[in-house]
Amino acid sequence: MTGKLYLIPTGLGDNAPLEVLPISIKKVIENIDTYIVENEKAARKFIKTVSSGKSQASLNLFSLNKFTDPLEIPSFLEECLAGNSIGLLSDAGCPGVADPGAEVVKIAHKQNIQVIPLVGPSSILLAMMSSGMNGQNFAFNGYLPIDKAERKSKIKQLERRSFEEQQSQLFIETPYRNNSILEDLSATLSPDTRICVACDLTLPSEYIKTQTAKEWKHSKIDFHKRPAIFIIQKD
Repeated sequence: MTGKLYLIPTGLGDNAPLEVLPISIKKVIENIDTYIVENEKAARKFIKTVSSGKSQASLNLFSLNKFTDPLEIPSFLEECLAGNSIGLLSDAGCPGVADPGAEVVKIAHKQNIQVIPLVGPSSILLAMMSSGMNGQNFAFNGYLPIDKAERKSKIKQLERRSFEEQQSQLFIETPYRNNSILEDLSATLSPDTRICVACDLTLPSEYIKTQTAKEWKHSKIDFHKRPAIFIIQKD
């Protein structure tokens, strides 16, 4: 029998993991020694925090990030094919969602390895839940273009799609560009188009606010280097 691939969510910040994660994650971690991770140091810290008694020396970690050779990824699942379960860890939130782990999951399905997603925080869903926008029809668009002209064009395109399809449009930005993206949104969108900014989700500094582009122009809130999700909707 093959082992299983467990998709193990992590927290969205430095709060205690078991404040936002179910006890089932602790139980799984205590029984798995092989993990596919984005960052080895962060993964070891997370595992130690969740299960302090687990031997760090017993851990076998494979790194999956932008430097990973795609041809290496199938070999990460050899432990599963040998009958042992492994874990897939994201740096923050849920593996496979806005996360390179999706490639591992795709290969696991091809190899008939059972994939088991565990419950944990998703910044995308938490932001959508708390935005007051259309949760029946929404799309996550990843990052917007960096080039100013291309970004403006993309923002207008997403606004049209939101209006024509009555679809909420979600995206993220590198945290040090948060303030500039909000300025671009306020300046480019129609005055009555709603914008939600949801940052530091699940943390003590959590901030979630939905108001019109016109209203955001007069807001003086600093989102610099604070992980955030942005949502727009034109009614």
